Amino acid sequence: MAEKKRFRKIKKENVSFGEAAFVLQDTQTGVNYLFVQSGYAGGLTPLLDRDGKPIVSSTFDIEE
Repeated sequence: MAEKKRFRKIKKENVSFGEAAFVLQDTQTGVNYLFVQSGYAGGLTPLLDRDGKPIVSSTFDIEE
């Protein structure tokens, strides 16, 4: 049986040449993260709402 992936890419934007931004979703918790890649470097942070709380997708929104 295939193992379920923990993270899935739900959005990708090319920022500029050699740079990209991805929104990743944790399929177990529903928390959304922003990953920005620039060449061989990158950074990851949770997406926050205006109150500073993590953006969490409903478990019903997460496709199996």
